[in-house]
Amino acid sequence: MGRIIEICANSAQSVVEAEAGGARRVELCAAIPEGGTTPCYGEIRTAQALTSSIDIHVIVRPRGGDFLYTRAEVQSMLYDIDMARQLGVQGVVFGCLTEKGDVDTALMKRLVEAAGPLSVTCHRAFDVCRNPLEALEQLIDLGCDRILTSGQQADAVQGIPLIARLIRQAAGRIIIMPGCGVRENNIARIEKETGAAEFHTSARSVLQSRMVYRNEHVPMGAAAVTSEFEILQTDRRRVAEYVQGTSHMD
Repeated sequence: MGRIIEICANSAQSVVEAEAGGARRVELCAAIPEGGTTPCYGEIRTAQALTSSIDIHVIVRPRGGDFLYTRAEVQSMLYDIDMARQLGVQGVVFGCLTEKGDVDTALMKRLVEAAGPLSVTCHRAFDVCRNPLEALEQLIDLGCDRILTSGQQADAVQGIPLIARLIRQAAGRIIIMPGCGVRENNIARIEKETGAAEFHTSARSVLQSRMVYRNEHVPMGAAAVTSEFEILQTDRRRVAEYVQGTSHMD
């Protein structure tokens, strides 16, 4: 069947690009510099309206930072899961930990049950849990469909040893999907050394703003990560390289 590529899409337009490049699925997120937060209703609806064949999984994360949530944040997550179900997306993505760094199995059970028939991915909260091998078994028992992980390292290449071990332990009971730092020049190595079949990447390129008048001295955030006149967007050509197993970088 070949490798399955999931694109970390930061907008509805990125979902369009991911589909055009041949990706099987997207994780639709807002606030990528914070590690991804829940996208708004309009972004999800627009992504659905402009595509026809790609699965849309929505991250359910009320804020950046850690994965220990307050009562109010949990309620927000439940509402967002309900929204995702009503919109008819194919999956949701979330992860919750206790203050001691274990999977919060009670809360995860509530969220999985709220998701109903939707596919459930545990995101990289897994990468900061205390005991990944124990967490793997807990997530299987909870009924999660996959785990997105960098192997508890800064990127998936460094995490190859743990990713390979997780895949062996999972033995087909749950999908282990490497993500973070998966690139055209290393995906074949990750695939070969871990045995993974699904991969998570952004495949983004920088687009220049179409603005003619530009005030370069006024950032829109506390600290602008890039120029306000540069837009990061999924690039269909790069997506196609991942899907087809080729690399023709410009």
